[in-house]
Amino acid sequence: MLHTIQADDHSPMGQRMASAVSKCVHCGFCLAACPTYQELGQEADSPRGRIVLMKEVLEGTLDVETALPHIDPCLGCLACEPACPSGVAYHDLISPFRALTEPGRRRTLAERFRRTLAQSTLPYPSRFRLAARMGRIAKPLARWLPKSLRVMLDLLPASLPQRQSWQKINPAIGTRRARVALLTGCAQSVLDPDINTATIDVLTRNGVEVLVPPGQSCCGALSWHVGNHPQAQAFARQNLAAFPEDVDAIVTNAAGCGSAMHEYDLILAGTGDAERAAAFCQKCCDVSEFLDKLGGLQPVPATGEKLRVAYHDACHLANAQGVRAQPRRLLRMIPDLELCEIADAHLCCGSAGTYNIDQPEIAGSLGAQKVAHVLAADPDIVASGNIGCLTQLQTHLASKDSPIRVRHTMQILRDAYASTP
Repeated sequence: MLHTIQADDHSPMGQRMASAVSKCVHCGFCLAACPTYQELGQEADSPRGRIVLMKEVLEGTLDVETALPHIDPCLGCLACEPACPSGVAYHDLISPFRALTEPGRRRTLAERFRRTLAQSTLPYPSRFRLAARMGRIAKPLARWLPKSLRVMLDLLPASLPQRQSWQKINPAIGTRRARVALLTGCAQSVLDPDINTATIDVLTRNGVEVLVPPGQSCCGALSWHVGNHPQAQAFARQNLAAFPEDVDAIVTNAAGCGSAMHEYDLILAGTGDAERAAAFCQKCCDVSEFLDKLGGLQPVPATGEKLRVAYHDACHLANAQGVRAQPRRLLRMIPDLELCEIADAHLCCGSAGTYNIDQPEIAGSLGAQKVAHVLAADPDIVASGNIGCLTQLQTHLASKDSPIRVRHTMQILRDAYASTP
């Protein structure tokens, strides 16, 4: 008997999945854009092949367990979307499919333990910080631990930065031009909280009042992208309640978070919160997009110091949100800054949420390739707009003993502003 899953074709999520499947004409333009197809070289590991597999599972003609070995390696980077001439909304298919199949799929005890550990720690800053500290203590024992735990320990940084906190209300400097609410993030607030401090500094310096809602939670991306639909819905509802409606924008500074918050209407489709979620999505935007649209920014002083910066496009900023030119324009505001591009910029760095834990071999290969291109560009700094990318780049650059620094776009801009006499 086939172990199949069938979506409710009349549900909002089912309709969006069906629409995504029906638009695919199997032209193959997505193949060259797909990192895992480049790695694995099989049709079934391409977006086109995965759409066929998911369609057959949803129609009940293919066993779920047959399809999953090809669906699981998908990064969800969405590089296939801008490459698709038919406009297939692949994001309307991959995460909902995982959410639909997860409750009934068979997992080993080790897999269940790894997923439970990741999903019960990473989205909660206090737990994550504690787990990271415990993990560093356990590192000397890594070779005696199961592989799934060794991978998690290898990803831990040598040390964590000091904890930072932010005021609920950060007043605009000078005339107030806008009022926004900022998502501070879960993993980011532990791994590099200075990104939030820099973001608030740049915004307030440019006349933007920044609210930091105290009741906010993880955006839900870490849950949604691995099929934990109930947890993703819980996080989405918590943020709907926490973020005020009377702001000009809900600002994010992590590409993965921004992408997930833009999908709250899909995550909460068919529920009583769907209408409010749709309105919430309309207000979400990345900080670089917001500042670029705001315009009239404070000029950055010239210091005479030459700086060469390579910009890395985070997948969920470039592909999911269409934000590419904006961060580059912000960086070009800095006098004496030379902006350079990275070869094969469209290919994912291999971070993708918990992908390093779930698919360590592919993640490691993609990370090594990305850093090879960074080294070839020979920058002083590599910039990006996502904590996962920054962590991945830092890890692989460190393995090469490279002096290249890794910074968020807002940190570079804040540091440039700070050079004002």
